[in-house]
Amino acid sequence: MTVVRLSRTHHPVTSLGHGTRAGVWVQGCTIGCAGCISQDTWPSTPDSAVPVETVLAWLAGLAGPLDGLTVSGGEPFQQPEALAALLGGARAYFGPGFDLLVYSGYSESKLRRDAARRAALALCDAVVAGPYVERLNVGQRWQGSSNQRLIPLTALGRKRYGDVAEDPGRPRLQVGVERERIWAVGIPRRGDMARLETRLRSAGITLGEVSWHS
Repeated sequence: MTVVRLSRTHHPVTSLGHGTRAGVWVQGCTIGCAGCISQDTWPSTPDSAVPVETVLAWLAGLAGPLDGLTVSGGEPFQQPEALAALLGGARAYFGPGFDLLVYSGYSESKLRRDAARRAALALCDAVVAGPYVERLNVGQRWQGSSNQRLIPLTALGRKRYGDVAEDPGRPRLQVGVERERIWAVGIPRRGDMARLETRLRSAGITLGEVSWHS
């Protein structure tokens, strides 16, 4: 049985990839980019491990049409076997027209140096690769900072992501509350989260645990 250290899942996701998507965030990242919106996913907590089949069952049970799956974290490629099992299972269930987009803090060259990571990469339709650099956050649509590359890897990936790889577009951000926990999905512009915290405080809302603080 293949397990994945899982942080959370979300549906619908409309801010990280083409169309309406499912989102999976893995738990554990040793890269630790300053300003990361998901710092709560950095610790590699053993009790977060769940069978990949459980995640695939969640995907299969989602209502409504889905355009694809976005996997982020955490660092998905630090769990390459689990990532490959997740992507392969999603591809087998949903078939063509369902794209697989993965965010990684590794460059493409680093992903290709390791056999297990290469195997997971081969299942992606597109990958956003490279560490997040806060000073290079210029408000791109699906890349957190301008050094990151949005790389289409298949015909479907090129169709959906090839024309927007260098298009700044307009950033979109989903923010929600779940069991008194605030989460954010998307690509905030530099300073957006600090402005959000300021507005919440002015409305009398005291922040405790949020996804963009470790």
